[in-house]
Amino acid sequence: MSGTAVNANGNAAASNEVAAAKERVDELRREVQRIYIGSPRALDMMVVALLARGHVLLEGVPGVAKTTLVKAFALTLGCSSRRIQFTPDLLPADITGTYVLSPRDGTFALRAGPVFANVVLADEINRAPAKTQSALLEAMQERQVTIEGDRFELPLPFLVLATQNPIDLEGTYPLPEAQIDRFLVRVPMGYPSAREEAQMLRTHGIEPPVVRPVLNPQDVVALQTICGRIHVDDDLHDYAVGLTTFTRGHTKVALGASPRASLGLLQAAKAWALVNGRNYVVPDDLRAVASPVLAHRLVLVADSEGDNREREQVIEEALTKVGYRRGFRAV
Repeated sequence: MSGTAVNANGNAAASNEVAAAKERVDELRREVQRIYIGSPRALDMMVVALLARGHVLLEGVPGVAKTTLVKAFALTLGCSSRRIQFTPDLLPADITGTYVLSPRDGTFALRAGPVFANVVLADEINRAPAKTQSALLEAMQERQVTIEGDRFELPLPFLVLATQNPIDLEGTYPLPEAQIDRFLVRVPMGYPSAREEAQMLRTHGIEPPVVRPVLNPQDVVALQTICGRIHVDDDLHDYAVGLTTFTRGHTKVALGASPRASLGLLQAAKAWALVNGRNYVVPDDLRAVASPVLAHRLVLVADSEGDNREREQVIEEALTKVGYRRGFRAV
């Protein structure tokens, strides 16, 4: 068989694989939308984070269905899930677990915390002090926790879905920059449209439909593996670096997007390509996920307002001023 025929067969197989994966993803989205009434953008970014092996930070005022969305999403995945309600008196050991003494035989046994689950729902994460928030740092980055010097692997897949209220509300603690950088995407959740809110009123009080798991842990890991094989041209690597580099030299930015942000941007673009049924990334994929992946990682200078909208404007400026140029390839 000629090399051209081999390449053609390989491309066809990859396209079929991605098409089948897209069908599973579409089924997942439809199931969640049976429960969640609101903008599909938040759900799309959660799917992107899932495929890209990232974590999600949903931000919005109380009462906009953040918890409803993440609970429906977790149940639909068919994976083990635990919910942590963050409060000011929550301790790190309440998240990771600790050794407890067994009175019967006098030995210590591990009492695993809620972090030992496929999906961890960290509700109102900014209600707890920084010491407790940081208990998730190692888990989010390394997929492991260390308890009393012993290292424990977390189950795969592992996904943190955190919600937080705006930090100017009473009784909240801003997330440290190191932890914010571990979230692949930040998803702002605003108020629903008038039509969506009216639909909520009509369905309130009616018994909601039962969430049906459409995946299992093995399915999720398989989808993540397919996502990792999505093709990316070298030109798009340069384009991604160009976008993050732009933020580092911006006059309003004190701390720009890190190389971890560049990696996250590329992984999220692969996931967006898969969601759209392609086995290759195009520049529009990077543009579609740039703001959710990059904006929350920027630290603005002191004389800037420092709000999320101004960070998003920096990313919009980067998308406007950083051009994509396809390199020349000899035939």
